[in-house]
Amino acid sequence: MSNDFEAAARPALADSQLRANLRNATHTIRDKRSRVTAELADWEELREAGKRIKQHALRHLHLHLEELERTVTRAGGCVHWARDAGEANRIVGELIEATGSQEVVKVKSMVTDEIELNAALAARGITAIETDLAELIVQLAHDRSSHILVPAIHRNRGEIRELFRRELADTESLSDDPAQLADAARRHLRRKFLSARVAVSGANFAVAETGTVCVVESEGNGRMCTTLPRTLITVMGIEKVLPRFADLGVMLQLLPRSSTAERMNPYTSLWTGVTAGDGPREFHLVLLDAGRSATLADQVGREALNCIRCSACLNVCPVYERTGGHAYESTYPGPIGAILTPQLSEFRSGTSLPWASSLCGACYEVCPVKIDIPSILVHLRGRVTREVPGSGDPGERQAMRLLARVFARRSRYERAQRIARAVSRPLVRDGLIARRLPGPLARWQAVRELPAPAPETFREWWRARERSESRETERP
Repeated sequence: MSNDFEAAARPALADSQLRANLRNATHTIRDKRSRVTAELADWEELREAGKRIKQHALRHLHLHLEELERTVTRAGGCVHWARDAGEANRIVGELIEATGSQEVVKVKSMVTDEIELNAALAARGITAIETDLAELIVQLAHDRSSHILVPAIHRNRGEIRELFRRELADTESLSDDPAQLADAARRHLRRKFLSARVAVSGANFAVAETGTVCVVESEGNGRMCTTLPRTLITVMGIEKVLPRFADLGVMLQLLPRSSTAERMNPYTSLWTGVTAGDGPREFHLVLLDAGRSATLADQVGREALNCIRCSACLNVCPVYERTGGHAYESTYPGPIGAILTPQLSEFRSGTSLPWASSLCGACYEVCPVKIDIPSILVHLRGRVTREVPGSGDPGERQAMRLLARVFARRSRYERAQRIARAVSRPLVRDGLIARRLPGPLARWQAVRELPAPAPETFREWWRARERSESRETERP
């Protein structure tokens, strides 16, 4: 992954079809979301409750994870701990090899995309089959996901029809009707479901109190994966743990309304360990760190771990709408990706992402757990500048040091105001700096209007007013 979002975004900005696909899809989802959230008089109270649940879970994360290990083990499951992607991929690969299977079915999972599990399994000779419709489209096209909720949002139904005709059997007469496309995928996947001995899933939530794992989805493929195979392996980021079973009551109201704009998910699968004669015979839970502990150590940045992967922030973000998910070069695109990606990678990648616009604030307004993304963006810019070698412009840093000295003393500040007023006078036209400024200021000025310094500061006006009143008072 490169560290230059601007360069990665250029091809997307030049692709009018991509921008049209994104605009149509994101506007539809966000309009529906507005309607279903407006139905709840206590929506803001639910958001606040969700925020507090996640904050509590992170504050006592080590205790809740230890309890989760105990309750899952007590229910007949097996818990594995993975420090990073390589360790998680090794654990999953060895568990699958132990079953003798060379093919697994998968529930849509952001975390397995994050660790590139499919590629790691392929290196072991194991084929992973995505069963979510959008993920299947991405997989068949050898493409990359571009949205948290709808990974194939960048493709229209005509493109999907041509892809299915090339890749799936008995689809020569397939039209671009959505029902026909879904039916073609269903027939292809049904054979896989019935023959699979191993399934891999992610987790939306896991409850420490009971050892219960939760997956929500809209197509039923998740239910098939979590019930039919003999072995079920769940890979979960450690931040997904909830303290109590009652906490699901809040999260399962927030998540569907914010993601699919539904009052409830069509399929909510809950399982606790293994049950004789019902469902998988073996259950393995892989708890993944992969930069999450490092993120937790940041008092400000840790709030990104509150994310419940609803994608509401993507659907309101003007930057995402124009560039799409691929420009972020990450499993997590959009505003949440801009603060999550650099932290999870411990600033080895995605270091240009925090320079996304922090002025809009729409992402914070729609976040179901009130993650203050704009404030975290500003915070992470400081961290990148301080901690990443070679980041930032040396000239800019020197200029900021100079500004800090000027702003530290009132006399210097007022002197700088007078100098700026005098120097800028030849450049002013209609109250704006009309001529292009030198250096990095030229790029800033290319997309913003720069007002000319005021002819008189407030303090100067106030002092002149006081002198005038004093003279009036002294007159007989």
